[in-house]
Amino acid sequence: MASRIGSLLTSTRLRSLKPIYSLRPFSTTSSSSPPTSRFTNNPSSFDWSDSEPESESDSQSPPIDKSKLPPPYDPFSNKPAVPEPSDPTNLQEVFFNMRTEGLTNYAIKMFDGLSKDGRTHEALELFSVIKDKQTMPDVVAHTAVIEAYVNAGGDHWKSAIRTYEKMLACGVLPNAYTFSVLIKGLVKESKLTEAGKYLIEMVTRGMKPNVTTFLSVFEGYVSEEKFEEGKKLLQELKEKGFEPDEKFVRDDTVKRGYIFNGVMRLLFDK
Repeated sequence: MASRIGSLLTSTRLRSLKPIYSLRPFSTTSSSSPPTSRFTNNPSSFDWSDSEPESESDSQSPPIDKSKLPPPYDPFSNKPAVPEPSDPTNLQEVFFNMRTEGLTNYAIKMFDGLSKDGRTHEALELFSVIKDKQTMPDVVAHTAVIEAYVNAGGDHWKSAIRTYEKMLACGVLPNAYTFSVLIKGLVKESKLTEAGKYLIEMVTRGMKPNVTTFLSVFEGYVSEEKFEEGKKLLQELKEKGFEPDEKFVRDDTVKRGYIFNGVMRLLFDK
Protein backbone atom coordinates (compact mmCIF):
# COMPACT_ATOMS: atom_id res chain seq x y z
CA MET A 1 0.00 0.00 0.00
CA ALA A 2 2.72 2.49 1.00
CA SER A 3 4.75 1.86 -2.16
CA ARG A 4 1.65 2.22 -4.35
CA ILE A 5 0.73 5.54 -2.76
CA GLY A 6 4.35 6.66 -3.01
CA SER A 7 4.50 6.00 -6.74
CA LEU A 8 1.18 7.75 -7.31
CA LEU A 9 2.28 10.82 -5.37
CA THR A 10 5.55 10.94 -7.26
CA SER A 11 3.80 10.64 -10.62
CA THR A 12 1.42 13.47 -9.78
CA ARG A 13 4.37 15.81 -9.27
CA LEU A 14 5.41 15.18 -12.86
CA ARG A 15 1.96 15.59 -14.39
CA SER A 16 1.21 18.93 -12.78
CA LEU A 17 2.92 21.17 -15.33
CA LYS A 18 0.58 24.12 -14.75
CA PRO A 19 -0.35 25.96 -11.52
CA ILE A 20 -2.58 23.57 -9.61
CA TYR A 21 -4.19 26.04 -7.29
CA SER A 22 -5.06 29.70 -7.34
CA LEU A 23 -4.63 31.20 -3.89
CA ARG A 24 -8.20 32.43 -4.00
CA PRO A 25 -9.02 31.94 -0.28
CA PHE A 26 -6.90 34.98 0.60
CA SER A 27 -9.00 37.42 -1.37
CA THR A 28 -11.33 39.70 0.57
CA THR A 29 -14.37 38.49 -1.37
CA SER A 30 -16.24 35.83 0.52
CA SER A 31 -18.61 33.23 -0.86
CA SER A 32 -22.34 33.50 -0.13
CA SER A 33 -22.38 29.96 1.25
CA PRO A 34 -19.24 29.06 3.20
CA PRO A 35 -18.04 25.46 2.86
CA THR A 36 -18.73 23.11 5.73
CA SER A 37 -16.79 19.96 4.92
CA ARG A 38 -13.37 19.06 6.26
CA PHE A 39 -11.96 19.42 2.77
CA THR A 40 -13.29 22.44 0.91
CA ASN A 41 -12.22 22.11 -2.68
CA ASN A 42 -12.03 24.48 -5.60
CA PRO A 43 -11.81 23.73 -9.33
CA SER A 44 -8.21 23.50 -10.46
CA SER A 45 -6.42 23.65 -13.77
CA PHE A 46 -4.76 20.26 -13.67
CA ASP A 47 -5.88 16.72 -14.34
CA TRP A 48 -4.87 13.73 -12.25
CA SER A 49 -7.00 11.26 -14.18
CA ASP A 50 -5.32 8.05 -15.29
CA SER A 51 -8.02 7.39 -17.88
CA GLU A 52 -7.63 10.54 -19.95
CA PRO A 53 -7.19 9.61 -23.63
CA GLU A 54 -3.90 10.65 -25.12
CA SER A 55 -3.81 12.71 -28.26
CA GLU A 56 -1.57 11.82 -31.15
CA SER A 57 0.80 14.63 -30.20
CA ASP A 58 0.99 13.35 -26.63
CA SER A 59 1.92 9.86 -27.81
CA GLN A 60 4.79 11.33 -29.82
CA SER A 61 6.24 13.37 -26.93
CA PRO A 62 9.98 12.93 -26.34
CA PRO A 63 10.92 10.49 -23.58
CA ILE A 64 11.34 11.85 -20.04
CA ASP A 65 14.86 12.21 -18.73
CA LYS A 66 14.61 9.92 -15.71
CA SER A 67 17.77 11.37 -14.19
CA LYS A 68 15.80 14.53 -13.44
CA LEU A 69 12.89 12.80 -11.73
CA PRO A 70 12.38 13.33 -7.97
CA PRO A 71 13.07 10.35 -5.72
CA PRO A 72 10.05 8.13 -4.94
CA TYR A 73 8.11 8.93 -1.79
CA ASP A 74 9.35 6.92 1.19
CA PRO A 75 6.97 6.99 4.20
CA PHE A 76 9.61 5.42 6.45
CA SER A 77 12.35 7.96 5.78
CA ASN A 78 13.32 10.62 8.31
CA LYS A 79 14.38 12.95 5.53
CA PRO A 80 12.02 15.78 4.45
CA ALA A 81 9.45 14.60 1.91
CA VAL A 82 10.33 17.53 -0.35
CA PRO A 83 13.21 20.04 -0.33
CA GLU A 84 12.75 23.28 1.60
CA PRO A 85 12.96 26.68 -0.17
CA SER A 86 16.52 27.89 -0.69
CA ASP A 87 15.67 31.19 1.05
CA PRO A 88 12.50 30.93 3.18
CA THR A 89 12.81 34.61 4.14
CA ASN A 90 12.19 35.65 0.52
CA LEU A 91 8.42 35.50 0.68
CA GLN A 92 7.97 37.09 -2.72
CA GLU A 93 9.81 34.18 -4.32
CA VAL A 94 8.08 31.59 -2.13
CA PHE A 95 4.59 32.83 -3.05
CA PHE A 96 5.56 33.21 -6.71
CA ASN A 97 6.64 29.57 -6.75
CA MET A 98 3.35 28.54 -5.16
CA ARG A 99 1.42 30.21 -7.97
CA THR A 100 3.60 29.00 -10.82
CA GLU A 101 4.64 25.54 -9.63
CA GLY A 102 1.50 24.65 -7.69
CA LEU A 103 0.99 23.12 -4.28
CA THR A 104 1.79 19.49 -4.99
CA ASN A 105 4.92 19.56 -2.81
CA TYR A 106 2.95 21.01 0.09
CA ALA A 107 0.33 18.29 -0.29
CA ILE A 108 3.08 15.67 -0.18
CA LYS A 109 4.50 17.21 3.00
CA MET A 110 1.06 17.18 4.61
CA PHE A 111 0.47 13.57 3.54
CA ASP A 112 3.89 12.63 4.90
CA GLY A 113 3.29 14.40 8.22
CA LEU A 114 -0.14 12.89 8.78
CA SER A 115 1.11 9.41 7.87
CA LYS A 116 4.06 9.55 10.26
CA ASP A 117 1.72 10.69 13.05
CA GLY A 118 -0.36 7.55 12.54
CA ARG A 119 -3.21 9.44 10.88
CA THR A 120 -3.21 7.10 7.90
CA HIS A 121 -6.94 7.30 7.26
CA GLU A 122 -6.85 11.10 7.18
CA ALA A 123 -3.80 11.06 4.91
CA LEU A 124 -5.50 8.67 2.49
CA GLU A 125 -8.64 10.80 2.51
CA LEU A 126 -6.55 13.84 1.60
CA PHE A 127 -4.88 11.92 -1.21
CA SER A 128 -8.26 10.64 -2.44
CA VAL A 129 -9.58 14.18 -2.81
CA ILE A 130 -6.57 15.14 -4.91
CA LYS A 131 -6.46 11.98 -7.03
CA ASP A 132 -10.13 11.12 -7.54
CA LYS A 133 -11.85 14.51 -7.39
CA GLN A 134 -9.06 16.30 -9.25
CA THR A 135 -9.02 19.19 -6.78
CA MET A 136 -6.55 20.51 -4.26
CA PRO A 137 -8.04 20.79 -0.75
CA ASP A 138 -8.11 24.34 0.62
CA VAL A 139 -6.46 23.11 3.84
CA VAL A 140 -3.30 22.46 1.81
CA ALA A 141 -3.21 26.02 0.43
CA HIS A 142 -3.85 27.73 3.76
CA THR A 143 -1.33 25.54 5.58
CA ALA A 144 1.25 26.25 2.86
CA VAL A 145 0.88 29.99 3.41
CA ILE A 146 1.04 29.59 7.20
CA GLU A 147 4.22 27.56 6.78
CA ALA A 148 5.73 30.20 4.50
CA TYR A 149 5.14 32.91 7.08
CA VAL A 150 6.53 30.99 10.07
CA ASN A 151 9.57 29.90 8.06
CA ALA A 152 10.25 33.53 7.12
CA GLY A 153 10.76 34.38 10.80
CA GLY A 154 10.57 37.78 12.46
CA ASP A 155 7.18 39.43 12.79
CA HIS A 156 5.73 37.22 10.06
CA TRP A 157 4.28 35.02 12.81
CA LYS A 158 1.49 37.59 13.03
CA SER A 159 0.64 37.00 9.38
CA ALA A 160 0.64 33.25 10.05
CA ILE A 161 -2.00 33.72 12.74
CA ARG A 162 -4.06 36.01 10.50
CA THR A 163 -3.92 33.38 7.76
CA TYR A 164 -5.11 30.75 10.23
CA GLU A 165 -8.00 32.98 11.28
CA LYS A 166 -8.93 33.61 7.63
CA MET A 167 -8.83 29.87 7.11
CA LEU A 168 -11.47 29.35 9.79
CA ALA A 169 -13.53 32.27 8.46
CA CYS A 170 -13.60 30.55 5.05
CA GLY A 171 -14.99 27.41 6.67
CA VAL A 172 -11.77 25.43 6.18
CA LEU A 173 -10.93 23.18 9.12
CA PRO A 174 -7.28 22.70 10.13
CA ASN A 175 -5.81 19.26 10.53
CA ALA A 176 -3.08 18.03 12.87
CA TYR A 177 -0.36 18.97 10.39
CA THR A 178 -1.68 22.54 10.20
CA PHE A 179 -1.49 22.88 13.98
CA SER A 180 2.00 21.37 14.12
CA VAL A 181 3.30 23.85 11.55
CA LEU A 182 1.73 26.82 13.34
CA ILE A 183 2.67 25.80 16.89
CA LYS A 184 6.32 24.96 16.15
CA GLY A 185 6.64 28.15 14.12
CA LEU A 186 5.40 30.23 17.06
CA VAL A 187 7.75 28.45 19.47
CA LYS A 188 10.67 29.26 17.16
CA GLU A 189 9.85 32.96 17.62
CA SER A 190 9.45 32.50 21.40
CA LYS A 191 5.70 33.20 21.20
CA LEU A 192 4.93 30.61 23.86
CA THR A 193 1.59 32.08 24.97
CA GLU A 194 0.28 31.92 21.41
CA ALA A 195 1.74 28.45 20.87
CA GLY A 196 0.07 27.21 24.05
CA LYS A 197 -3.24 28.69 22.92
CA TYR A 198 -3.19 26.71 19.68
CA LEU A 199 -2.00 23.58 21.47
CA ILE A 200 -5.13 23.78 23.62
CA GLU A 201 -7.28 24.46 20.56
CA MET A 202 -5.77 21.44 18.84
CA VAL A 203 -6.68 19.18 21.76
CA THR A 204 -10.12 20.78 22.02
CA ARG A 205 -10.75 19.85 18.39
CA GLY A 206 -10.00 16.22 19.24
CA MET A 207 -6.47 16.04 17.83
CA LYS A 208 -3.63 14.63 19.88
CA PRO A 209 -0.40 16.54 19.20
CA ASN A 210 2.60 14.47 18.28
CA VAL A 211 5.38 14.38 20.84
CA THR A 212 7.62 16.73 18.83
CA THR A 213 4.98 19.45 18.66
CA PHE A 214 4.03 19.00 22.32
CA LEU A 215 7.62 19.01 23.53
CA SER A 216 8.57 22.08 21.52
CA VAL A 217 6.21 24.18 23.63
CA PHE A 218 7.34 22.87 27.01
CA GLU A 219 11.02 22.94 26.09
CA GLY A 220 10.40 26.59 25.23
CA TYR A 221 8.96 27.25 28.68
CA VAL A 222 11.93 25.53 30.32
CA SER A 223 14.45 27.43 28.16
CA GLU A 224 12.88 30.73 29.24
CA GLU A 225 12.45 29.52 32.83
CA LYS A 226 8.70 30.09 32.73
CA PHE A 227 7.82 27.06 34.82
CA GLU A 228 4.61 28.46 36.29
CA GLU A 229 3.21 29.29 32.85
CA GLY A 230 4.19 25.81 31.68
CA LYS A 231 2.43 24.17 34.63
CA LYS A 232 -0.71 26.20 33.98
CA LEU A 233 -0.76 25.09 30.34
CA LEU A 234 -0.19 21.46 31.33
CA GLN A 235 -3.11 21.63 33.77
CA GLU A 236 -5.40 23.02 31.06
CA LEU A 237 -4.40 20.21 28.72
CA LYS A 238 -5.07 17.59 31.40
CA GLU A 239 -8.51 19.08 32.04
CA LYS A 240 -9.26 18.52 28.37
CA GLY A 241 -8.19 14.88 28.60
CA PHE A 242 -4.63 15.05 27.31
CA GLU A 243 -1.92 13.30 29.33
CA PRO A 244 1.73 13.32 28.19
CA ASP A 245 3.32 9.89 27.84
CA GLU A 246 6.58 9.73 29.80
CA LYS A 247 8.11 7.02 27.60
CA PHE A 248 7.50 8.98 24.39
CA VAL A 249 8.81 12.15 26.00
CA ARG A 250 12.02 10.41 27.11
CA ASP A 251 12.52 8.83 23.70
CA ASP A 252 11.94 12.05 21.77
CA THR A 253 13.82 14.52 23.96
CA VAL A 254 17.19 14.93 22.27
CA LYS A 255 18.31 17.74 24.54
CA ARG A 256 19.86 16.56 27.79
CA GLY A 257 21.11 18.32 30.85
CA TYR A 258 19.18 21.36 32.04
CA ILE A 259 16.45 21.27 29.37
CA PHE A 260 15.76 17.55 29.75
CA ASN A 261 15.69 17.70 33.54
CA GLY A 262 13.49 20.78 33.46
CA VAL A 263 10.97 19.17 31.08
CA MET A 264 10.78 15.99 33.17
CA ARG A 265 10.30 18.03 36.33
CA LEU A 266 7.66 20.22 34.69
CA LEU A 267 5.66 17.38 33.13
CA PHE A 268 6.13 14.54 35.61
CA ASP A 269 7.50 16.12 38.81
CA LYS A 270 10.76 14.17 38.39
